[in-house]
Amino acid sequence: MNILQACDHPDLFRPWFKNRESFVAWFAFLAALFGLPMTDEQFAIYQKHTGRQERPTQPSDEAWLIIGRRGGKSFTAALVAVYLACFYDYQQFLAPGERGTVLIIAADKKQARSILRYIAAMLNNIPMLKAMIERETADSFDLDNSVTIEVGVASFRSTRGYTYVAVLADEIAFWRTDDAAEPDYAILDAIRPGMATIPNAMLLCMSSPYARRGALWDAFRRYFGKDGEPLVWKAATREMNPSVRQSVIDRATERDPNSAAAEYGAEFRSDIESYISREAVEGCVEPGVIEKLPLGGIFYRAFVDPSGGTSDSMTMAIAHTEQSRAVLDLVREIKAPFSPEAAVKEFCDLLKLYRVSKVVGDRYAGEWPREQFRKHGISYEPAAKPKSDLYRDMLPVINSRECELLDIPVLVNQICGLERRTARGGRDSIDHSPGAHDDVANAVAGAIAITKTSGFTLENI
Repeated sequence: MNILQACDHPDLFRPWFKNRESFVAWFAFLAALFGLPMTDEQFAIYQKHTGRQERPTQPSDEAWLIIGRRGGKSFTAALVAVYLACFYDYQQFLAPGERGTVLIIAADKKQARSILRYIAAMLNNIPMLKAMIERETADSFDLDNSVTIEVGVASFRSTRGYTYVAVLADEIAFWRTDDAAEPDYAILDAIRPGMATIPNAMLLCMSSPYARRGALWDAFRRYFGKDGEPLVWKAATREMNPSVRQSVIDRATERDPNSAAAEYGAEFRSDIESYISREAVEGCVEPGVIEKLPLGGIFYRAFVDPSGGTSDSMTMAIAHTEQSRAVLDLVREIKAPFSPEAAVKEFCDLLKLYRVSKVVGDRYAGEWPREQFRKHGISYEPAAKPKSDLYRDMLPVINSRECELLDIPVLVNQICGLERRTARGGRDSIDHSPGAHDDVANAVAGAIAITKTSGFTLENI
């Protein structure tokens, strides 16, 4: 039984398609994904959303879905996961005791569980599938055919060591980790060897688009419109799910046209570019040097990025000037949750070690940082510039190698992960990408600024 037949079977998935007209485009996609015969209407939809001219004749072992938000990606991913897990026999490819895994991965488990909820509903509400469940946990299902469906996080370390029959990568355009230079590529590279021994293993990557970089953009650039390559399907929200109200999209477009074009129109954003190259940042790093002890005769400066202790990290960077170059000496990050008062004390102890009596910091929480640092004999001066301007000032310093950075991976990755955005009025801003962090980068940018930017002198620092 193929997947379209299963979708039409009253004892299988048909109850999930109460309004089948809303799923016309998805049925065309499933026909393309599994190499099934297409009607003329489905073929026309296929041509529109893939840019291809020839009908598919074989199932795809790799497919990329670039779909606007609320387009139905999560439900379709769950349907594909259940079908591949329950309707295929993988035991001939598995060693005794080995299990095949259908893995759903996202930026975090909470996000991946939205797909798992659909999967749980299908497995528990279809009697013939429920009979296959041997064990159910909060994150997985073990089936009696030696297949496990489970959710995981986007990490190139935790995805190793499995035998994959299918991998579904959710919202891959927004994956961010501190594990690698190119996290999405690194994770996919870690996954693919686990699929090598299963002839019909499938990799399905899906996301609404974001900036013109990363694995999703690369797949679109290389494979869209090309027959015989990995399948790339690109469609706006209402093209895949016409039940989404146009008025919702219109209001979003009025608020932010560039964002709405990506979120609902499935267009990669042209207003977001990379802030700096990794080569430029790594060219300023002293290999193997993660901290420098305080020395006599050197005037040190410090910058703090405070936090309330519940979500963001609290960070501090200490630097000094050496022959007109900004030299980074120390970076500290205290990750949430933490006591803000204890964090301030720890930072003040370090500041005194480096003979720093005045710290510059982000304009956070009004008087609170000043009061807390004052308790320990350290004065706190709010930064004259917002962090976007600090990042802008840091850019030529790094590109001209007028600074020395410490060999701290999270620092390098946060700087490289910064994005330059162009607002509707034409003004550029620099900030971290959605779901990412820049607390360490902010502290370092501030420390570099107060050693390099005019207006900061030894006397006022």
